[in-house]
Amino acid sequence: MGEEKKGFFQRLVSGLSKTRANIVNSIDSIFSGYSSIDDDFYEEIEEILVMGDLGINATTKIIEDLKMQVTEKKIKDPQECKKLLMDSIKAQMAVGETAYEFENRKSVILVIGVNGVGKTTSVGKLAGKLKDQGKKVILAAADTFRAAAGEQLTQWANRAGVELIGGQAGADPASVVYDAIAAAKARDADVLLCDTAGRLHNKKNLMEELRKIYRIIEREYPEAYLETLVVLDGTTGQNALLQARQFNEVADVTGIILTKLDGTAKGGIAVAIESELDIPVKYIGVGESIDDLQKFDSDQFVNALFNMTE
Repeated sequence: MGEEKKGFFQRLVSGLSKTRANIVNSIDSIFSGYSSIDDDFYEEIEEILVMGDLGINATTKIIEDLKMQVTEKKIKDPQECKKLLMDSIKAQMAVGETAYEFENRKSVILVIGVNGVGKTTSVGKLAGKLKDQGKKVILAAADTFRAAAGEQLTQWANRAGVELIGGQAGADPASVVYDAIAAAKARDADVLLCDTAGRLHNKKNLMEELRKIYRIIEREYPEAYLETLVVLDGTTGQNALLQARQFNEVADVTGIILTKLDGTAKGGIAVAIESELDIPVKYIGVGESIDDLQKFDSDQFVNALFNMTE
């Protein structure tokens, strides 16, 4: 494991400490508190997973999977269920090989999210990551409703050393995207990364705006691979799931960036989003620095959650 990844794993372990206290410690006490595996045992685990924000859907699948394996492997000792439970959660959350296809092609990445979830910061960090991979990145400041978004993005663009298009408050987001596509083509950029607004309280406007943006991309840049990422704040738990669902109704969401996992006991929501909506969590954030946004790795996440060194 590289230094950066190792450092991130340690931060993930400490970042998930509240979630661990909320979920894993309770599960561990069940493993040690039961001498045999019976209905009560399963019910208690089920309750903890649901209360831990993993969601009904994921929990049901995990418990069914656990029961099946216990029967198949003729397991009698509750302690032996820990690894099975971990494996089952990992399987629920595996991202899949094609998740980062946008890294291999000329691509446009639209990033949507409501205010206050760390959207603009995530866009800045992602720009830095892609640049570090040797990619030519152009940033589009298409969140023109929040004056600070443009300024914030300018700082990130300077920090990452990438070019920024737009940034004027009140400009038409679609026209910013139009200009940015022209720039991306002219400079032969690998990735065009667009910071777009996400005003869910006015879904109709949001839908219109996104449609317009999608239309321009289709018309002006049909050869580009399109990725739409929604940024969600991990501390909001079930509300994050609700937002993901609402964004999925207005956009073709292909992945989730889950931020602020270090401040929350609701880290289980990562499992719920994946399971309920079938949209993978592709990046997670556990802090302020640029390295604190990393690709989501289900093995790493579950190992960190259960505090098992890899």
